[in-house]
Amino acid sequence: MEAFFQDKACLGRTNIVWGEFIVTNTKKVSGLDKFFGISAAGSTVRTEVMAGLTTFFAMVYILMVNANMFANPFGDGTNVLGVSYNAIYIATAISAVVGTLAIGLLANLPLAQASGMGLNAFFVYTMCVGFGMTYANALVLVLFDGVLFIILTATGLRKLIFQAIPKNVRVAIPAGIGLFIAFIGLQNAGIVAKDASTGVTLASFNLLTSSWAAIMPMLVTVVTVIAIAVMAAKNVRGSVLIGIVGGAVLYYVLSFITVPGFALGITMASPFAAFGEFFTQSFGKVFTEGFNFSAYTAAHGAGNTVLVIATSALAFCMVDMFDTIGTLYGACARGNMLTKDGEVPNMDKAMLADAIATTTGAVCGTSTVTTFVESASGVAEGGRTGMASMVTAALFLVAMFLSPIAQLVPGCATAAALIYVGVLMIACVKDIDWHDVATAVPAFLTMAMMPFTYNISYGIAFGLIAYVLISLFTGKMKEIKVGTWVISALFLAMLFLTH
Repeated sequence: MEAFFQDKACLGRTNIVWGEFIVTNTKKVSGLDKFFGISAAGSTVRTEVMAGLTTFFAMVYILMVNANMFANPFGDGTNVLGVSYNAIYIATAISAVVGTLAIGLLANLPLAQASGMGLNAFFVYTMCVGFGMTYANALVLVLFDGVLFIILTATGLRKLIFQAIPKNVRVAIPAGIGLFIAFIGLQNAGIVAKDASTGVTLASFNLLTSSWAAIMPMLVTVVTVIAIAVMAAKNVRGSVLIGIVGGAVLYYVLSFITVPGFALGITMASPFAAFGEFFTQSFGKVFTEGFNFSAYTAAHGAGNTVLVIATSALAFCMVDMFDTIGTLYGACARGNMLTKDGEVPNMDKAMLADAIATTTGAVCGTSTVTTFVESASGVAEGGRTGMASMVTAALFLVAMFLSPIAQLVPGCATAAALIYVGVLMIACVKDIDWHDVATAVPAFLTMAMMPFTYNISYGIAFGLIAYVLISLFTGKMKEIKVGTWVISALFLAMLFLTH
């Protein structure tokens, strides 16, 4: 009988028929459980907390990375955009808090949002450095992206767009994201390094030619990945988070013992000073300065200005939308959270949360906010409801005031979690018919182009375009949906006019 009352499916129910008896379940469900449906989702509050912690540690790097990219885009101390590290750090944190709360409360999904990698590079290196727009001008395009995203979601056009993605491309998306996540992890760990002739290569592990200080973090990543895998194989709950914490401890122990002169190099700064820079340099700049394109128009002409604004806003929106769709589908597929029709639960609300977050980010002064692929690490840890998002959002709120603490988790530890999640997400390739070339080629391009181009949307673009062309030339044009034609055409326009 005790086992019966511990059954998650029975929590909160009364007068349940059990055998020949009618029994009353007296075990009460907490208000938190009822609000998020934690037990109904087959999870527990502890699991959701662990998942939220895992997601936070896997993506907290964005606070430092995004701030440094805006304040020091060339790594030489040159501040091209005219905005400080502290200002963008706070802007990134606030938008992450708002976006993550929104997706947790509106869509009840265990996902998190922040300024997207790739989208921030497009903002800084293409719009500002390349095209010569001001920081405030580029924020206007992000604002347009958010507003357009809201319109597409409110009118229901978003659903039509998602349904227009053919099944073989849709199934390949999680695998592509898995490869992309693993590639990010390998880069963050330093295991995959840049190479002048081949683009990337394996970093040197040679103790005779490379320093121990350079090799040791990579070894910590490898050891952490193996440790996570062993714990997962033994069904240890919290294996990913335990791995991250254990990897961090191992890194510092080895550093203090074996690396001469090692020091943390972390200084405590007043968070109020950072907030002061945020309010003076980034918050609201999109309205006070952003709509003044006079300098750009004088240098490039009115026609060029209109074309760049239109195509760049489209690029932001397309990349944002399909990054989000891809991430939502991939993460939910990994957690077996898709509906019986193979769709993301509460998709419209999730997309609305993303649009709200993007708009908030533009007002705060940061690049497009999107659902983070690293959220899959929390899903892999067992997160199934918005409760996990609440934990992640709370930690981002704390990180605004304790940024040195967030920096204590080394990249080699979080990188291991990303690599492991990549392994988990590749499993869906078994559902692709690799013997059917018409199915296999679009699926393969979807998977391959994500890590190779460092962009989820480009993978979807190449997969869709390949699907349309192969169907067209194999006499299956009638099978192509109208929406598929439209999306493929938009992707072509984006590639030819803005990339």
